[in-house]
Amino acid sequence: MRPMPRVLVLNTTYEPLNVCSARRAVVLLLKNKAEIVECSDCAFHSEHANLAVPHVIRLCDYVVVPRGTTRRMSRRAVFARDRHRCQYCGSSHRLTVDHVVPRSKGGDHSWENVVTSCAPCNLRKGDKTPAAAGMSLPRMPRPPEPFIFVFMFRDDIHDTWLPYLQQFASAAS
Repeated sequence: MRPMPRVLVLNTTYEPLNVCSARRAVVLLLKNKAEIVECSDCAFHSEHANLAVPHVIRLCDYVVVPRGTTRRMSRRAVFARDRHRCQYCGSSHRLTVDHVVPRSKGGDHSWENVVTSCAPCNLRKGDKTPAAAGMSLPRMPRPPEPFIFVFMFRDDIHDTWLPYLQQFASAAS
């Protein structure tokens, strides 16, 4: 049995809001709470109807996204925020989480002090600040944008999602 495909959910303004299962997306479509923006060539079949499986749907009613509230920090969310790249060398292999100011030196466990790091860079930096280790960050870490959780599904991102994600990723940078 194949896994259920993921569907990108957009606000009425085409802002990425969420990722849901194809089954949940079809329920939203049947309840007239969403419309299909991008469609796949697959379909759900019932006795009386065939429903196209969407790749991208858009909600019919605007959803207010609370600004200023940040998602709970997790390894997966930090990797998503940093686009699954080491923030010191750019590698995408053997990723770990690094505290910019080490906790042993008074650094806290917050969005502003945690970055994605590959294991070799993390080992090289050790218990030092980036400056003391002769390393630099291209940009200082910050809390993620509200839509960043979409990148948590990086293995499931379909090509049809990219125009909507790139539009808001470039606007947020």
